[in-house]
Amino acid sequence: MTTLVFDPFAPEHMRAPFATYARLRDEAPVHFQPWAQVPATSHAAAADPGGGFYVLSRFDDVFAAARDTETFSSAEGLSLDGGDRKALGLAPTIVMMDPPEHTAYRRLVSRGFTPRAVAPLEPEVRAFVRARLDVMAEELAATGETDLIAGLAGPLPSFVVAHYLGVPPEDRDRFDRWTAAIVAANAGGDVLADALEAVTDLYGYLTELLERRRREPGDDMISTLVQASLGDEEVSPEAVLGYAFVMVAGGNDTATGLLGGAAELLAAHPDQRRALRDDPSLIDGALEELLRLTSPVQGLSRAVTRDVEVRGTTIPAGSRVHLLYGAANRDPREFGADADALDIGRSIAKILTFTSGPHYCLGSHAARLQGRVALEELLERFGDYELDLDRAAYAPGAFVRRFETLPLTAPPAP
Repeated sequence: MTTLVFDPFAPEHMRAPFATYARLRDEAPVHFQPWAQVPATSHAAAADPGGGFYVLSRFDDVFAAARDTETFSSAEGLSLDGGDRKALGLAPTIVMMDPPEHTAYRRLVSRGFTPRAVAPLEPEVRAFVRARLDVMAEELAATGETDLIAGLAGPLPSFVVAHYLGVPPEDRDRFDRWTAAIVAANAGGDVLADALEAVTDLYGYLTELLERRRREPGDDMISTLVQASLGDEEVSPEAVLGYAFVMVAGGNDTATGLLGGAAELLAAHPDQRRALRDDPSLIDGALEELLRLTSPVQGLSRAVTRDVEVRGTTIPAGSRVHLLYGAANRDPREFGADADALDIGRSIAKILTFTSGPHYCLGSHAARLQGRVALEELLERFGDYELDLDRAAYAPGAFVRRFETLPLTAPPAP
């Protein structure tokens, strides 16, 4: 049997990671991965070439670690080596905080992301989706092919993020260009090096928008933050920019991953796709199963603050530990022997797609809204769509599994 290596930077990894995930769960649920076997550039590898990181892959272990922020800390960053802690050049963002600081910052904006707060966005989202599908239909009619990512799965999350940040409609073309550049660079792991111009332009724009919302507040996250306070202090401009950047870098490619991955799964299971098309009321339940199997964020890392024992293995204090959500969400110990299979009627008690505990994704309800509306409209418009997976491409990167291109064709005429 080959040596078990977890290398999320390998070009082929995101296309087919599931055999490796199964081996990790079965053979080494607490796996130590030496840096020497992960050739991608790494700050930690360069500093400590003899070191490495740990990987947790079983559902129970990942779930427990995600909820134990005292032991598994996010304060040193979420990348495999912790290099992202300094990458933004800003104050630590909310995703790189632990309670109680994280709790205080999260409370400032959490009201805007509840199901009740998200629901009024649905008409705008549906109108946007229908408009994008109109464009895709025109491309199909003209050429016989369109691209699901360029046509819908990429633009929709950017539209929603712009809404939350209060970006005016007249500025959204520029905003979309910047976010596309940052998301692409983020996938490669070095935002500042690969998208410096877009980052600079976006920060400049957001700084102006911040000042505008200070004078003319609206119903958006930036307006909320510039009027908020932490104790006796105002929220700093750097913190507001940090919130915005987290939404741009984290709210776009993850939703894109859900939409593209869901379309792929349903194309591979036409009977289940047909059931959803014939009865759209099933989509809400099916969405949890699609979220489980797609797991757009395949994993994020934390640092342990003390020696901790997991399944008989002691992980030393200061070690980096990768919480492998994508493997945990397919663990047969939690989801049954058919955990790798799509079952839109599956009863699911909990999943790790949005992690768990204090860092549970603020945007989970917005992501679900996008997924539900996009699937309803896609299945109504192109119910028997076909995908050319041979020409599809996954985005590079070690953390988010998403299609970069996904050609879609119309079914043959009956």
